[in-house]
Amino acid sequence: MSNAVTINPALLTWARERAGVEAFMLEDRFPKLAAWEAGETQPTLAQLEKFAHAVHVPIGYLFLPAPVQETLPIADFRTVPGHASLRPSPDLLDALYLCQQRQDWYRDYARINAFAQLDFIGSATIAREPVAVAESMRHILGLILAERQQLPSWEDALRQLVAKVEDAGVLVMASGIVGSNTHRTLRVEEFRGFALADELAPLIFINGADSKAAQMFTLAHELAHLWLGKSGISNTEAGRLPEQRTERWCNAVAAELLMPLQATREAYRPDLPLTDEMTRLARLFKVSTLVALRRLFDAGFIDKDQLWQLYRTELAHAQARGQRSGGGDFYRSLGARASKRFTRALLASTLEGQTLFRDAFRLLGVKKSDTLFSAARALGVAP
Repeated sequence: MSNAVTINPALLTWARERAGVEAFMLEDRFPKLAAWEAGETQPTLAQLEKFAHAVHVPIGYLFLPAPVQETLPIADFRTVPGHASLRPSPDLLDALYLCQQRQDWYRDYARINAFAQLDFIGSATIAREPVAVAESMRHILGLILAERQQLPSWEDALRQLVAKVEDAGVLVMASGIVGSNTHRTLRVEEFRGFALADELAPLIFINGADSKAAQMFTLAHELAHLWLGKSGISNTEAGRLPEQRTERWCNAVAAELLMPLQATREAYRPDLPLTDEMTRLARLFKVSTLVALRRLFDAGFIDKDQLWQLYRTELAHAQARGQRSGGGDFYRSLGARASKRFTRALLASTLEGQTLFRDAFRLLGVKKSDTLFSAARALGVAP
């Protein structure tokens, strides 16, 4: 074939496996894939471009002599028993790169507008007691336990926490997909969230494919990473006891922030059945039952086996409830996926002519000017 391109066939296999795709899943679109990977024939440039798009790899990678060794650009705090490290998927990498691009834009925006640096970023060390750090967080975020307990539900408490974290200057993004591509779902098994520490543009990303109940703990956990000033990716959850010291510390801070241990001990009623007491405490403190279980363990009221057995049951219930929920309003979802604070700043800058529309399209994952104008009106940026 005269218009075929010459590449290392091993790169095709590497790119496919990198994306976690079996060969048979691509046979309909690329009937000659097996021959390409065997080196018996070569694809045309057009075919190679389509293949690169299908497996989410930059086409330039396919012209290299050997596969690139991809690593996460931030610290990896994920732990899976029996695995020394976890190779990041294309979906995780692209979600992370997009967040870094958004952070870079917002950092420049903050400098142009002379925003003050955030003193709480990197203000703690793991040598400091989690109780003291959680108290510092509550003070800076303006979280008052009595006010939180007056909210109708823990879902309202989660929305309040997100709003207060953003008001403090942190960009909070929660999405279960890469950008706006609904065909690229982020796997909870790979990661639950990550933090990008920065004194002007700190960012927390929460895997929106996770249950809302689990997202509450992830947000608090990643917030603890910002207090340490340590960027990193995590797969922690309230019911697990991480091996890494940093993750154990962040879990302890997160739990104390959401449900103070002293208050938990004072409110505990040993006369009630465990599942009833778990539910009662969750309603009292406006946290998920997952967090309530964790605090019952921390207080010494249940052991590790009880914690994990009940936690798995509650997590399954939370995930089932999440699967039944609807998609919601597009513009509200946009503010949640890309951070309401970031989205408002970007829209205002774009409408003022300081940011190109094409850059706004890329950073928000939209394609039309009408969508930007509608989003601006919905988020109160434009009249």
